[in-house]
Amino acid sequence: MKVFVTGACGYKGTVLVPKLLAAGHEVVAFDIMWFGNHLKPHPKLTAVKGDVRNIEEIKLDGVDAIIHLSSIANDPCGDLDPKLTWEVSALATMQLADKAKRMGIKRFIYASSGSVYGIKDEEQVTEDLELKPLSEYNKTKMVAERVVLSYKDDMVVQALRPATVCGYSPRMRLDVSVNMLTMQALTKRKITVFGGNQTRPNIHIDDITDAYIFLLDNPQHTGIYNAGFENISILDIAERVAQQIEAEIVVTESNDPRSYRVNSDKLLATGFRPKKTVDHAISEIIQKYKAGELKDEEQCYNLKWMEKGYVK
Repeated sequence: MKVFVTGACGYKGTVLVPKLLAAGHEVVAFDIMWFGNHLKPHPKLTAVKGDVRNIEEIKLDGVDAIIHLSSIANDPCGDLDPKLTWEVSALATMQLADKAKRMGIKRFIYASSGSVYGIKDEEQVTEDLELKPLSEYNKTKMVAERVVLSYKDDMVVQALRPATVCGYSPRMRLDVSVNMLTMQALTKRKITVFGGNQTRPNIHIDDITDAYIFLLDNPQHTGIYNAGFENISILDIAERVAQQIEAEIVVTESNDPRSYRVNSDKLLATGFRPKKTVDHAISEIIQKYKAGELKDEEQCYNLKWMEKGYVK
């Protein structure tokens, strides 16, 4: 199968693309490469530097399936430049889905976000709850979901709403909770926790990328699926880090009261099973750091990189 992956050089894409290649697929990796290109050359890989906002740059000849990962990732980055966020994360998605329909492509997998729910009082957050997005990032994800699903009569449409992703990627992010707290312990021997009692869902990067491939292999499972398998508190994450590397935990007040548990029973009912945990993510990050393969660098923090003007 020829698979067109947007955002292919990002945090998730850099882990997903080698798995697609290992499974025998031909891959077109399309990315603006704001954070570089960490994909290794492969006979079946074509890496294209391009901007999803420019639909004429996107060549879909011979493509069987699209995995659309591209977006301005996380709330602070989305709020930094709302116009850019809407152009990349919503308008470009609409143009891509429309072009896919006109080109006769029959598979479209969309990377949404569990953050589309906003703040929920329900103990279990399921796919049928009302969406109340708070940030520009959340809002664009909700709108893009609705756009992509409007093409469900023209192609197989599948969407995942991931929890907070954790674990090592060659295009590393250190601005997500597990990764950030682990790096704090490694570099400062101190972990700062804001609040701590808020419960949040998590998913290992290997599991979320495996989930995209699972959907690609199983077109009968259409629609939207939550993907988060460990609902644990921020303080619990810090304590798990401290079990693997000695560090002091400092708890301070937080102005972020969000606390919720994502329910992924719908995805589990398809037969998909996660294989890794937050503990795996922590240990893998520690190993990569000690081996000199991971450093605490500015480009691992999306907002810092955007504020420096590397992203336009």
